[in-house]
Amino acid sequence: MIAESNIKFSDVVRVFVYGTLKPGEANYKKYCAGKVVDVKRAFVQGKLFGLPMGYPAMTLGDSQVHGYLLTFTNPRILNDLDVLEDYHSNRQTPENLYNRQIIEVYEPQSLSLGWAWVYLMTVEQVEQLAGFLQPDGWWSSCGLTAKYSYGL
Repeated sequence: MIAESNIKFSDVVRVFVYGTLKPGEANYKKYCAGKVVDVKRAFVQGKLFGLPMGYPAMTLGDSQVHGYLLTFTNPRILNDLDVLEDYHSNRQTPENLYNRQIIEVYEPQSLSLGWAWVYLMTVEQVEQLAGFLQPDGWWSSCGLTAKYSYGL
């Protein structure tokens, strides 16, 4: 019998993060540190909003949202992230705080890195929560700008 602890390529989970799950931000250590096997600077198409509660939200859109593509070898990471983002797959979209979906991710030079999970908010939710557009597509709780974050 083959040991089930063997990592199968299909178990790799990729998540695009743009807020508190980025390296250096509040939730990275708790949810990602020690579980991430690869971190790449990346962007996706969307619109990024800061929220008064101190974390961001992303909607679909035609601007660039900058963050990181995180790769995990344990698919159960999605269970933890779903709890953090208040996402339940059996609820209707408006009932979730964030909704998880697949999105195409690009490296800084605009070459596709393939597809990954991302947590999105609806435009209506962003408006209800008084979200404000982040025109440069970068969010940081510690004041780090996109220009200086590449070393992370």
